[in-house]
Formats: sequence, structure tokens, C-alpha cells
Amino acid sequence: MTHFKPRIIKRLLVANRGEIAVRILSSARELGIETFAVYTENDIGHVYNASHAIQLKSPASYMNIDDLIAVVKQHDIDALHPGYGFLSESADLASRMAQLNVMVIGPGSDNLAKTGDKLRARLLAVECNVPVLPALTDPTGIVGDVKAFAEQAGLPVMVKAVDGGGGRGIRLIRQMEDLQSLIVRAIEESPSKQVFAEKAAVNGFRHVEVQIAGDGRGNVMHLWERECSIQRRYQKIVELAPSTVIDRAIVAPVIRAAVAMAKKIRYGSLGTFEFLLNPGTAEFFFLEINPRLQVEHTITESICGLDVVKAQLLLAQGATFAEAGLEIAQDPLRPPNMHSIQMRITAEDPEKNYSLSIGKILSFHFPSGNGIRIDTALHQGIPAVVTSDFDSVIAKLIVTARTWQDVVRKAQRALEDTSIIGINTNIALLRAIVGHPDFASGRCDTQWLETKHYELLESIRAISNRSDPTHGLVTQQSTTSVGASISTSSALLSKDDAWSIVLRPLANARSSDAAQTYHLRLTRIHRNDFPLAITADAIFTSADQQPTNYHLEAHSTTASAGSTVSQHRQGSRSDPSHIILPISGKLVEVLVDIGDAIRKDDPVCVIKQMKMEIEVRSHKAGVVTWITEAEDDEDVAEGMLAAIVEDDRAQAKL
Repeated sequence: MTHFKPRIIKRLLVANRGEIAVRILSSARELGIETFAVYTENDIGHVYNASHAIQLKSPASYMNIDDLIAVVKQHDIDALHPGYGFLSESADLASRMAQLNVMVIGPGSDNLAKTGDKLRARLLAVECNVPVLPALTDPTGIVGDVKAFAEQAGLPVMVKAVDGGGGRGIRLIRQMEDLQSLIVRAIEESPSKQVFAEKAAVNGFRHVEVQIAGDGRGNVMHLWERECSIQRRYQKIVELAPSTVIDRAIVAPVIRAAVAMAKKIRYGSLGTFEFLLNPGTAEFFFLEINPRLQVEHTITESICGLDVVKAQLLLAQGATFAEAGLEIAQDPLRPPNMHSIQMRITAEDPEKNYSLSIGKILSFHFPSGNGIRIDTALHQGIPAVVTSDFDSVIAKLIVTARTWQDVVRKAQRALEDTSIIGINTNIALLRAIVGHPDFASGRCDTQWLETKHYELLESIRAISNRSDPTHGLVTQQSTTSVGASISTSSALLSKDDAWSIVLRPLANARSSDAAQTYHLRLTRIHRNDFPLAITADAIFTSADQQPTNYHLEAHSTTASAGSTVSQHRQGSRSDPSHIILPISGKLVEVLVDIGDAIRKDDPVCVIKQMKMEIEVRSHKAGVVTWITEAEDDEDVAEGMLAAIVEDDRAQAKL
């Protein structure tokens, strides 16, 4: 095991993507550190202004330690920042990199092992006399073990993956009939295939977390708390700092508990200690530790007036708290006189059970003004494609003001000024949330979004019907659906666009092969549905030939566009025998075979969106007469036919 061992950083690899890669690269550049960004095809926005950009083999390489080791060896890199998600909580990554004298920015593999494992973190809480919920504490991959605990403790219970984060491997069980399928899904989402269970605290509880910074030498401080109760599928959507709990005497014990736990293990770097807090009863329970940088670090920065990523990099190099800019008041009863809200803008459709929206982002507009910040990897002129390979977060909108009332109004205005064209997003949902009276009065607990779901959907529809913000002075691209990428794509290609194309043979090609240069110019466009399809006349020229006129027809076969126009059979909503995919994603497995007799609500297949596995269930009983030919781990689109379930004629005769 390795501990937090500070030393100077010269060459930093950011082993992440998207807005968090941009965030880390920016702070590292301000410290004069040589930066290395990694990217994959169709996902390049975050490399902007990094010192170096290195292409990975595939999206899976972000999770492949061997691939990252090859990168650090090839480029003589001495430090790696994992960001959040991916390998950010991997003790194995920290340990193996340490063997190469490469420092992983974080608490070190020893503390990662103690805190990233939810059961070991729970034991730490018990050692520090921090309240915990009754639990099945022996990790298991057996459904029966969890069922026995649920029967003993009583429902509801929460099943959690021992490892992982970001809502992955977590299921709330309220009814025994749902227990089997929910536990199986939690086990499948756990990297170790191990889960445990706790009695669920769901009524009136808030999700409150404390940002901790440690120097690895025993000195620990808090950077106040954040409230993250507005969640769906246990993934946060809106976060705020400090908590809206008015009585600081109720919040203070939570902060003190986090500090005590961090001091117990001489925590180094940044970490977040998470709790459930009931303002009505003053009860609180330890939840988990995230031993890494958090998505919502932005609101801590905003209320404290500091750069926590820069502080993390400085602590990793041996700086004191003062040298890292962490001179923050520590009385938990007197929080900073600022309020901040972060809203995660995601490529999801709340009207369709938050299904992932796959496609190309055609244009976007973000707000500006005092107290407004945007964290994103989107850049004008740089292609951006949403696929099922990565998390759905497109941008984070952060607003900050002196009072809670002011920051709520600023959030409402900023969201009105935000738009993204080409895919579906949750922007309308965010507008509905921050415009709700419960949000304005600080009355949202962890069940609020679920209980207000249909009310918020009605608000979304009302918001969508609002008047044109440009008063008819500009032709609007009014829809954010994938269909907009077809109708508005004509601006992306036009007559006389031309390209010089160089094809070089691979290393294993014949030595006689040489690079060939070609030239292609569009002379007339007949159909422009780029990137899905294009039909045009073109002049094609190679190095040793005269220009030749061609008629060109191209149809996309990539995951990004191919998923929107699936090659597989599409379902018909007018046919009651069709079981249709309600979301896009990756097919995990088909759970039925032709000839199977199934009941209403039986699972037919499993779709994975980002980190979550979702069962597609049959809306009727009957016999399976057809199943999709799509293969496991294949990108599949919303609307695709998964299976045909026909009435059981034998049963009907009875």
C-alpha cells in the first residue's frame, strides 16, 4: 500500500474527459505544469489548450490501467489526475502507478482502500462514534442474503454496491416482489459484484456532504457542506452550498463528524464525507466517503472564493494549507456569507424516464453575467457528439449570490438564457425545479424529485410553450430533438466544400505501399441530412488521375448517428404485441427466448445507459414469438423492437 506522498509535479496526465478534464487542465496550466490530455474519436473538446493530446484505443481505455501505464511510460509522465468517475477511486491504479514513480493525485492507495470501499468506510464511522443505519455488513453477491436481511429489518432497505459511485449499484427496495430483480441489477453494476444493504432513511432526510481537505500529515480541515438532495436514480441533478437548513446547530455535528473521521485516518488530498440529515429530528447517519474530487466542487469554490483543484495539486506537491490558499474559517456555526447552486445539464429526456439522448450537438448558448459560471468541454467549431459510452453531463451551470433569494432568481434567469440544439436535454426540468416554491423555500429532501415528478413534467410542458425569446426577430431552431439534427444540418455542409485526403498504410502493410493523396469537392448537394446521410455530386481527384465526376451517397454507420436511425427492426406502438425499447443505450442482455411464456411486467432485456442498468419489461402476458438480433454490448436506439409477445392461444382456449 502507498500513502499520500507529496512531491513536485512536472508532467501531468489527466485521465478523464469532458468538463472535469477541462477543469483540471486549466488549474494545472495556471501552475505551469505541462499537461497531457487523452481523448477518443468524436470526443475531443476537452483537449483544448492542453500541452499534448493523446488518442486512446477506445472509450474502454479510460478504465484500463495497462493502457494508461503505456501512456505514462511513453511520455515520461510523473503524475496522473483521475478526476471523478472512471478510475478515480481505484486503489489498484494508485498502487501500480506508484511502482512506476507516477503519483496519482488523491489520498493514496491506502486511504482509497479504506474509504472507497463503502463497508470499510462504515467501519471507520463506527470507530469514530458516528451514527450509522442498521445494515447487512457482510458483502455478498447472493440475492437470498439480502432478502433475509430485508425480512428481518423491514422495508424499505437500500442495496448498495460495495464499490463504485455516482449512483451506480444502488437500489431502493420498497416491495418484496421487486427485491429479486433490483438486487440482481445492483450486483451487475458493482465492479466487484458484491453488495451490502442498509435500512433506508427516506422520509424527510436531506443528502448533506462535507468537503474535506487534508495534507496527509494529520492536518485536516473542512470547506463547509453542500446539500445534494435533488437526485434521480441516486445521481445528483441540483446541488447547493451551504445547506438550506436554517438551524446551524443541526448541521454542525455533521461537519464535526466528517472532520473526526478524516483525522482518524490522517486523510490527504480532497475528499467528500456524505451523510443523511433530518432537519426535523436533528438525526443524521453516515452514508459514504468519496475519496476524490467531486462533480459539485464548484459550489464549494464559489462560497469560499478559492480554487480547490489548484489547492489539491499544491497539496500533492507538499504545500501547507496556507500555501494552498486554504485559509478558511472553521466554526461550523458560521458559514460563508454566500450561496451557490450548481445545475447539471445532461443529455437526457425527463419526459421519457430520463432516457439518454444520443446525437450531435449542433449549437448551444450559455448565459453570462455577474455570479454565473459554466463548466463544459463544448467549444464553438469543435464537433461534439453524445454517445452511450460516457456520462450524460454536457455542462454544469453554477450561480452565486449573497442571499438565497438572489441566487434562486439568478438560477432561474440563467436557465432561461441556456439552450442546446441537436439533442434532448434536461434544461426544461431544471427550470421547473428552480421555479418550484419548495425549492425557493429550501424544502427539498431526497424523495422530493420522485414525489413531484408528474407535477414537474406539467411545468416542463408549460415552459416549452413559452414565447419566442427573440420576439420573432430571428428564425428559431425550435426543437432540441434528435430530429433537429436532420432538419438543421444543412448549415454543416454546402456546395464547393472540399477536402484533401491523405491515406497512409498501417505499419503492417506492404513496404511497397505509399501514402496516397486525394481531393474531394462537392459540386451539388441533393440531400443534406449530415451526419446521418448525404447525397451529392462531387469531383474526386487522386495524385495520378484526372478529376472524375461522381454521384456520392453516404449513410452513417457510426454509433453516434447510427443509433438514431437504427439498423434493427423498429417497433410499432399501435401493435400491442411489440415490446419496444423506451430508451437508447447499450444492450446488456436479452432475458427471454422464443417460445418462452412470460407474465405481465416480466423483464425482457436490460439496457445500460452510462453506469445504470435498466430492465425493459413486458406490458402483457403471453408467449415470446420473436426477439431482436442485436448483440450484447451493441448500441441500440429508442423505438427499436426488442421482442414480440403474442397471446398464448392455448391459455386463451382454457
